[in-house]
Amino acid sequence: MDVVNKGKLLEVTDLKVSFQQGKETTLAVDGISFEIFPSETLAIVGESGSGKSVTALSVMKLIPDPPGKVEAGKMRFLTKDNRLLDLQSVSEPEMTEIRGKNIAMVFQEPMTSLNPVFTCGDQVLEGIRSHFEISRTRAVMRTLELFREVRLPQPDRIYRSYPHELSGGQKQRIMIAMAISCNPSLLIADEPTTALDVTVQQKILLLLKKIQKARKMSILFITHDLGLVSGFADRVLVMYKGKIVEQGNVSQLFSNPGHLYTQGLLACRPPLNTRLKRLPTVNDFIEGAGKSATEIISGEERSERLARLYQPEPVLRVKELIKHFPGTKAVDHVSFDVYPGETLGIVGESGCGKTTLARVVLELIPPDSGTIIFKNEEITRLSREKMKSLRKHLQIIFQDPYSSLNPRLTAGAAILEPMKVHRLHGNDTERKEKVIGLLEKVGLQPEHYDRYPHEFSGGQRQRICIARALAVEPQLLICDESVSALDVSVQAQVLNLLNDLKLEFGLTYIFISHDLSVVRYMADRIIVMKNGRIVETGDADRIFTNPQNAYTSSLIEAIPHPEFLH
Repeated sequence: MDVVNKGKLLEVTDLKVSFQQGKETTLAVDGISFEIFPSETLAIVGESGSGKSVTALSVMKLIPDPPGKVEAGKMRFLTKDNRLLDLQSVSEPEMTEIRGKNIAMVFQEPMTSLNPVFTCGDQVLEGIRSHFEISRTRAVMRTLELFREVRLPQPDRIYRSYPHELSGGQKQRIMIAMAISCNPSLLIADEPTTALDVTVQQKILLLLKKIQKARKMSILFITHDLGLVSGFADRVLVMYKGKIVEQGNVSQLFSNPGHLYTQGLLACRPPLNTRLKRLPTVNDFIEGAGKSATEIISGEERSERLARLYQPEPVLRVKELIKHFPGTKAVDHVSFDVYPGETLGIVGESGCGKTTLARVVLELIPPDSGTIIFKNEEITRLSREKMKSLRKHLQIIFQDPYSSLNPRLTAGAAILEPMKVHRLHGNDTERKEKVIGLLEKVGLQPEHYDRYPHEFSGGQRQRICIARALAVEPQLLICDESVSALDVSVQAQVLNLLNDLKLEFGLTYIFISHDLSVVRYMADRIIVMKNGRIVETGDADRIFTNPQNAYTSSLIEAIPHPEFLH
């Protein structure tokens, strides 16, 4: 233990962390060094697998050993009582005291971080009482104060609520309240807004900044999205394959990114001021293609496409669709058409009714009233047998590729199964050939046929789900938040893939998302939903450049993007 204060809150030097899997050793963090100063926000940016979360868990001494091991490096931390500790050498009881009181962490997925069998209030209260000798009554009062500080509505009700009764944004606020309950010097926020709506995401980031200012706290902010960093962090480290490839202050990094990987991360989000034929990917930059890989769609090209697109009869007509649940008008008098070859975007925050609408259109949930006409056939009146045969023409790609794949089925078996159900392609040998062809179409390899879902990354699992949806040769494909949980770089690859497949197979898409920049890139027209109703609809570019509804404007303003740097 050193008793010298060098002005740094945390200093990490030459950190190396490895993981053992069988006989293979992977160096997840490869000799990185950085520091965090008091009241500073340092962002670590990179894709999944870059080593950013492993770095954070190393600081917290939460790397499971085995399979993980801190091979080398020092992590010096200045405690509240002015002791400079080497975190690697402190005992576990002392580290338990440091966690929460000096260093706290907000994890990516609040639902899995909160215990489903305890109320939210009790979970925050437990952390307070484990670090401070105070009565239960005082701890309850302290918890309610924290709930007010993180702007939770009705703190008394939320104290008594269980995690499943709250929205994603509310659960994340509970996690923030828990993290700041012992007034730590350093808050580590690991992807705290990844799967949240853009408006909720913006509120969470503003809340973190407000709390930081009030408490003079430092933040280590981990994200895959450089767009989030622009108005939030003071300095940025960019990680790639376990190494820091670039670092600097925010304005310098955004105005003049030096490393090809950083340039790729900045470029792969859909731009706000142009419409590209393809999104550039990180690989384009790493391989040297860079901006030459992008081509802009001219206004004339777009006008010609739209003129052709809306000449034929709609492939899908939805009229006055209603679906109510107890206390909720999930879909409330919704009407729209979808044309052959069109991508219709549906945007709105969680709870606006867009996913319920998709499930009702597919007859996965029966509507209360209204009509759904697919290719001149009213599907709300079809028998179960006729609906089953029609279902091959209407497919869906869900948000979470892991939970929508059976963990006991290999990728190949999952794609082959719907072919068998609909009696396509004669026999299993022919079907297997088709499956291997589809795997290659979505950018996977024939050897992936025999691998299980847990052996794939998130982006690869989503490709398997796309291949499975295409297996029955559908005409209309609903993409329900199908890229919202993916890294921005993987997201660009999947969006490009969906556009390629659309042209190759003559597909029609309904593309659902809370991210307006992604929908604008994909869609010809956009529907904006709020509280079960359509509040605005029209040409995607017009809605983006000239929104007529205040709610649409708020969604656009909340888009995190480097172009908003100020």
